[in-house]
Amino acid sequence: MATHTFPPPFISIDGLINARSVGGFASTVSTQRDGSNLVLKPTILFRSADPSRITPRGKEQLLALGIRRVFDFRADDEIVSYKSTTPIIRGVEFFRAPVSESRAFDPVSLAVRMKEFGENELETFVTLYHEILEIGGPAFEMVLRHMLERPDEPCLIHCTAGKDRTGIFTAILLMLLGVNDEEITKEYALTAVGLEPYLPLLIERFKQQVPADVDNWEGAMKMASSRPATMVATLKMVREKYGTAEGWVTSHTTLTKGDVFALRRNFVVEA
Repeated sequence: MATHTFPPPFISIDGLINARSVGGFASTVSTQRDGSNLVLKPTILFRSADPSRITPRGKEQLLALGIRRVFDFRADDEIVSYKSTTPIIRGVEFFRAPVSESRAFDPVSLAVRMKEFGENELETFVTLYHEILEIGGPAFEMVLRHMLERPDEPCLIHCTAGKDRTGIFTAILLMLLGVNDEEITKEYALTAVGLEPYLPLLIERFKQQVPADVDNWEGAMKMASSRPATMVATLKMVREKYGTAEGWVTSHTTLTKGDVFALRRNFVVEA
């Protein structure tokens, strides 16, 4: 599989799709630091699609970035369904952090989801992202605790495409660290750039999972999208349901307000 080269924040790791760093955004949170010009550290974590196709050269590139822990948000049945095994990289720990035990990857469920996206893309995404937040606390907490305990060791997070579960974790984290909505939305929308060259591959994999008589590829393409309007609506949903990102963290994980403050102290610095 050829790996395409994109400008920063995308990073080049051979065989790894939609790989990029997250960081460097302006922040508005209070960390009791002197000065008002606060930003996130240049790299607070890395994100990508699943790493099952990473090459030997890609493994070396990943190690060169200092990545020593990888958190996988996929469900077990999803990994089996797509035949995407976890690679072995000496010196790197892989942690299973499934957002749910099952993502309903049976053919009938996939066909239903395609139909829903085809009929109302925005509403279906917001519903999906709310479901992720409702059940994803334990998985997301694993990453947040890594960030608390090893703030100088950026990890890699991923799901299958590096779009929905990975994107929602990233959005909540950036909200928590005081990044404005416009920047969060732009960061989410970058996935359209990262996935575009690989859409034929993703669609072909998807076709193998649905009944042969299903012909709703408009819905499938919408499922693969990451439009700015989707994140705008999602941030609105987060505020309506949880008040703030901190409200979600303290209600859906065991992290405390003190932990949230420590995360901000770890990753928000003077420009």
